[in-house]
Amino acid sequence: MYTEEDIKNGQILLIDKPYEWSSFQAVNKIKWALRKKFSLKKIKVGHAGTLDPLATGLLVICTGKYTKKISELQDLTKEYTGTITLGATRPSYDMETEIDQTFPTSHINEEDVKNTAFEFIGESEQKPPVFSALKKDGKRLYEYAREGKDIEIKARKIKIEEFEITRVQLPEIDFRIVCSKGTYIRSIAHDFGLKLNSGGYLSALRRTKIGHFNVDEAITPENFVKKMLLN
Repeated sequence: MYTEEDIKNGQILLIDKPYEWSSFQAVNKIKWALRKKFSLKKIKVGHAGTLDPLATGLLVICTGKYTKKISELQDLTKEYTGTITLGATRPSYDMETEIDQTFPTSHINEEDVKNTAFEFIGESEQKPPVFSALKKDGKRLYEYAREGKDIEIKARKIKIEEFEITRVQLPEIDFRIVCSKGTYIRSIAHDFGLKLNSGGYLSALRRTKIGHFNVDEAITPENFVKKMLLN
């Protein structure tokens, strides 16, 4: 494992964030373990890209002097796998909120699904979901959404490099997607449903890669704590 000097000089830690954990919770768990292990009053620890609580997968965490690399790491291409459920919409575009509308899916076939995925590849303008942590006038968008306030959200340029459909078992579609920084997979799920003249929401999401970093090489926060404190 790491020495105190390693941590202060800077390390990149690959963490597999569990379901329903916030990215903030995961970082705090790692920070607590490092401080406890080396009896440190202070240690810089930060992550390169937030994951929603309902998503699992790769968090790249930087310590010490490597926290200066965070913005560089955030710019790297991301890969996700997950599931879109067709035939309904949710205000948050994912499982956080209840279904608000239902739509038919009987007109959709596997070829339609694969052709629709192809339409997303390339550069485009994407509107972030209203239930997001982005700020407008100093307030997070989800705060406005929970208050029932309509707000104007500016579209942002994103790039989808790959969009592979790995399973079609309607109403569920499994996918693998490679995309640029700032891409909201929830918004893609919502827009996917619209393009198929139906509804859609994200029912599962896992981040598998950030640049060349792979979730296969990551460990859970709990296992990280065990390794640090038992050695």
